[in-house]
Amino acid sequence: MSDPSVFFECRMCGDCCKGYGGTYVTQADIKAISAYLNIRPTSFLADYCQWSGKRPVIKTGPSGYCIFWNKVCTIHPVKPRMCKLWPFIDSVLADPSNWDAMHSVCPGIRTEVSREDLVDCVRQVLTDYDCSKSKGVA
Repeated sequence: MSDPSVFFECRMCGDCCKGYGGTYVTQADIKAISAYLNIRPTSFLADYCQWSGKRPVIKTGPSGYCIFWNKVCTIHPVKPRMCKLWPFIDSVLADPSNWDAMHSVCPGIRTEVSREDLVDCVRQVLTDYDCSKSKGVA
């Protein structure tokens, strides 16, 4: 696998925390974030999420940023999978041109890279994360 740093170097700008369609939350995310906030999952869904189709997404504030962004992620220890893995996300596997679209909002994404190597790297990052998560490591 290519080193992920060949493709991305985080600039800590927070631009990945802007809306752009929202961040989906899984049942595991809902449980973890609710516990972290010390609220019921139903309250989390009602107060902090909106719906995109049948899936809950974290709301954005008036600034366009995730409601949990305040110059840093205020739920960092329990942030959703998509946030933890950014920009190595499933949509890049579905269509590698998504990498270029994401670059338009993220200065840390490098676009002068081999698409084949990029897809291999994203697939490996996702596989490694999901395997470690299933073993209780991540």
